[in-house]
Amino acid sequence: MQVSARNLIPGTVKEVNVGMVNAEVVIEIAPGVEVVSVITKGSVEKMGLQAGAKVKAMVKASSVMVVKD
Repeated sequence: MQVSARNLIPGTVKEVNVGMVNAEVVIEIAPGVEVVSVITKGSVEKMGLQAGAKVKAMVKASSVMVVKD
């Protein structure tokens, strides 16, 4: 598969919480660092996502803001 997004973050699925329509997928990208994605229940089923699966979080945004205190 080829995608145009440059922000592909490799990780491991830590947990999948499936609801009636959507599912929350927790991806560990480094020890103690997680990215959480909400996708459809159908996508979870179609992809066969479960804890331990190797995945990539694809981030596509028109802007990313940086804040410093």
